[in-house]
Amino acid sequence: MANKLLGGAGLVLCVLGVSGTIDHLLHQPFFGPVLNVFNRYVIPNIDALDGYELFANLFVAAVGLLLLLFANRSRANVS
Repeated sequence: MANKLLGGAGLVLCVLGVSGTIDHLLHQPFFGPVLNVFNRYVIPNIDALDGYELFANLFVAAVGLLLLLFANRSRANVS
């Protein structure tokens, strides 16, 4: 159960990070208000991330990928 939840959270973060990166480089017309919440509403309100928007989105994608890998690895160890 926890592995599925962790994997789901990882997938969402990975998609949000990649989508935010695309939105930062080019304006993404597909599902913009849904997938780019982090890029459009969170990052602009954090002064420390000013100028580092691309890296912040890539970091979110990397954290999501790590969560996916961790969930997959722990699922393989359980079986």
